[in-house]
Amino acid sequence: QVQLVESGGGLVQAGGSLRLSCTASRGTFSRYIMGWFRQAPGKEREFVATISATGASTRYADSVKGRFTISRDNVKNTVYLQMNSLKAEDTAVYYCNAVFTIVGTRGILNWGQGTQVTVSS
Repeated sequence: QVQLVESGGGLVQAGGSLRLSCTASRGTFSRYIMGWFRQAPGKEREFVATISATGASTRYADSVKGRFTISRDNVKNTVYLQMNSLKAEDTAVYYCNAVFTIVGTRGILNWGQGTQVTVSS
């Protein structure tokens, strides 16, 4: 079973940037379509972005479009989320997971522990 480990979160002021990483411990990472999700306190987990297995295609939630960029390095078994122009409403625990399709919004692997992003206004 693939294990996912997220990192890179932290406390940042509004307007700042963070880069999240998610590394898969084993498995055929390069075959997976990968996605980032987030869960704010008291809310359900929501889709943020997805990237195709080769990295050629990406998709973003409207709330992050133009500010966040998803990318991947299949040699390092890692998917990234570059977050710029952060807003207070981006505060959440961020998770990565594989999805069935580029428009998928449900993770198909066991969830990792996530990484906390806190944006102060």
